Amino acid sequence: MSTCKLNHSLDDVKKKLREQSPFLEAVLVEKCTLFLETELKQSELNELFHLLKKYDLSSAEEKNRRNAEIEALITL
Repeated sequence: MSTCKLNHSLDDVKKKLREQSPFLEAVLVEKCTLFLETELKQSELNELFHLLKKYDLSSAEEKNRRNAEIEALITL
């Protein structure tokens, strides 16, 4: 993902997850929701936000790549 200078709050990330949840597999939404209930570093919040950003507009190939990156992030 491209580097962003903004720090995204937990609320920003939760909102983005809600917006994109219709386009994500239900199990991945659930895993992300549980992940957001843990103590997170700012870098993790930023990364998840950017993986979710414009997810709905991504190609199938791009969605698969993002899904893999989300899984890797939330299973650390």
